[in-house]
Amino acid sequence: MNLFNWIRSKGERLIHSFGGATQEIHLQVSNLTRNTTLARCMEVADSGAKRNRGLLGRASLSPGEGLWIIPCEAVHTLWMQFPIDLVYLDRKKRIRKLRSGVRPWRLSGCLTAHSVMELPSGSIRESRTEVGDTLEFTAVSGAE
Repeated sequence: MNLFNWIRSKGERLIHSFGGATQEIHLQVSNLTRNTTLARCMEVADSGAKRNRGLLGRASLSPGEGLWIIPCEAVHTLWMQFPIDLVYLDRKKRIRKLRSGVRPWRLSGCLTAHSVMELPSGSIRESRTEVGDTLEFTAVSGAE
């Protein structure tokens, strides 16, 4: 089972049990093409409620954080308080489109995308990520 199907099988709340304690699953996102890391603590929005909320209500994203919206072809930054970088992916986790420093009150989309990652502004530049690069997602404990 691939990671996307594993995430989808977990339902609305992704949880993992460690010694009796329950923690939400987060992902590390690596750029295999550039041998860099895009995020160390990526949340997953794989339900209607999570996709609709997105990053709304947050004051910022810390370096290494992000939100992976599955499925998704377009996003908006209406009512957001900070700029973000957008990485559009196809089903094979190849980058189809990049948008850096998308300010609040903007719309962005990519009709060939299957999902989109929302990252802190500057993440694309810092990781040297480019269109065509392939990404890898690895589950990590929410406590890391």
